[in-house]
Amino acid sequence: MAEVLREFDRLHRAYHAWEPSELTALNDAIAAGRPDIPVSDELAAMLADAQRISATGDGLFDPALGRLIQLWGFHTDTFQPVRPDPADLNALLRARPRIADLSIAHNTVTSPNPAVQLDLGGYAKGYALDRAAAILQDKGISNALINIGGNLLALGSKGDQPWRVGIQHPREPRPLATLPLRDGEAIGTSGDYQRFFEMEGERYCHLLDPRSGQPAQGTQAVTVLVTPRPRAGTLSDAASKPVYLGGEAWRDYARRFGIAHALRVDGAGRVEVTRALKDRLQFGKDIIPTRVVD
Repeated sequence: MAEVLREFDRLHRAYHAWEPSELTALNDAIAAGRPDIPVSDELAAMLADAQRISATGDGLFDPALGRLIQLWGFHTDTFQPVRPDPADLNALLRARPRIADLSIAHNTVTSPNPAVQLDLGGYAKGYALDRAAAILQDKGISNALINIGGNLLALGSKGDQPWRVGIQHPREPRPLATLPLRDGEAIGTSGDYQRFFEMEGERYCHLLDPRSGQPAQGTQAVTVLVTPRPRAGTLSDAASKPVYLGGEAWRDYARRFGIAHALRVDGAGRVEVTRALKDRLQFGKDIIPTRVVD
C-alpha cells in the first residue's frame, strides 16, 4: 500500500497541470515555440495514448485545453467562481488548441500551436489506477479494490463475493445504483456535481466542451464500465468524457471505445442505460430507467 501511495505522489508531482512539474515545463516550452522538446518516455507514451483516445472521440476528450480550463478558473486549489472574458475566450477558440497539434517522436514533443496547454486531469486518475494494479500484482496481491476519486478498478474478489460498488446519484446524497465489479474491470464517472459553481441561477461545471468553450450542458452524469483489457483504468477515465459531452449521441461514443456497459443521467434527471449494464445494476429506491438501449 505504501508503494502504491508513493506512486500516486510521484504521478501527482510529475504531471500536475499548474504547479511546477514536467508537464508545466512542457507547456512553457510549447508556449515559447520551442521545437523537439525532450520529455520522459512515460510522458511521451501517455500523450500518444491520449491522442489516440481523443481521435476516437472526435476530440471531445482533449487534454490540450489547459488554457480553457484556466480561463474558467478551475486551475486552482482555492476556487473562485468566474466567467471568462469573452474576448479571451473567443481568441482561444480561434487558436483551436488540440492534442492533435502535438508531434511526438520517441521522447520529444513539438507543437506548431503555442496555444496548446496540456492538462491530464481527465486521464491521469485512470492511468494511476493501472499503475496501482500493476504494483499490487507485482507484489503478489490478487484481490484489491482501488479507488481514486470515484474511478475504481477491481482485482480479484472480496472473499467469495465480487466487489460491490456504488454509482453516485448526481443530485441526491445516495447511490443511484450499485453493481458487482469483477476482476480486471474498471468504472469511471463524469458528472457536473463535483467541481462546479453556480452564478445567477446557472450551473457551470468543470467539464468543458471544446467546440463551444463552455461548460457542458444537458447531462448530469455518465458512468462507463470497462471490461478487462489492457489499460482498462485509463480508458474508464478518458472515455467517460466524450460519452458525457456527446449528449444524445452518448451511446455511439461509448460504442466507439468498445464499451457495452454505460449509463447516462440527462439534464432532466432521466436515466438511460445500456442493456448490458442494466442487467448488473441494483437501482436505488424509486429509480427506474427511462430508456434501455442495446
